[in-house]
Amino acid sequence: MNGWSWSSFGEYLFHPLMIYGAWTTIWLTAASVTIGLVIGLIIAFLLLSKNPIFHGIGKFYIWVWRGTPLLAQLMIIYTGLPLIGLKLSVVVSALIGLGLNEGAFLAEIVRAGIISINKGQTEASRALGMTSPTLMRLIVIPQAFRFIVPAVGNRINGMLKMSSLASVISMEELLRQSQMLTQEKFAVLEIFIVATLYYLSMTTVWGQIQGRIEAYYGRAYSEIRLSAEAR
Repeated sequence: MNGWSWSSFGEYLFHPLMIYGAWTTIWLTAASVTIGLVIGLIIAFLLLSKNPIFHGIGKFYIWVWRGTPLLAQLMIIYTGLPLIGLKLSVVVSALIGLGLNEGAFLAEIVRAGIISINKGQTEASRALGMTSPTLMRLIVIPQAFRFIVPAVGNRINGMLKMSSLASVISMEELLRQSQMLTQEKFAVLEIFIVATLYYLSMTTVWGQIQGRIEAYYGRAYSEIRLSAEAR
């Protein structure tokens, strides 16, 4: 059994396949969260709807996608759907599976952010003749962002790691590239430690970005609140 090799570690630290896998993980995360956020907004409004049919659709969606493993969802989409004549590429399957799953979690985050807004503000806005779309755009959503942004940021952090599950359908993200390299080079420890460092670097960088975004929205909210109190 070969021991640790610093030369192998250095070789794979900046290996083109590892860099490619890390980049794939980044754009896959960004695309999946974007898809999930769009779906989440739609489902959140369905959940808030007073129409029992719309509300039921939203609840059913969350029940299915939050109640089943993401790994099983990806396998059904990529290997199960072709059995009924719907064959999707690896990339499309990964985006659909990750996006739909993420949408169920983001829907609850968006819904919680919206209902956290004081009802007195919405009632006052309606009394002034403001329509529901205008109310959401000018009053509710800007304030809800203060609650939504931290939770969405945490979901992005999680997706950077959770996207590794797409390796089971041969999506060539960071984990899949690591697996392929180990099969070729047999430097298992060195390669997977390099992969771990890549994941740690990505989540650390995102953590810094998230902190700045949260500080920005927190500062903006404080300025709005001080302005309102001054009046």
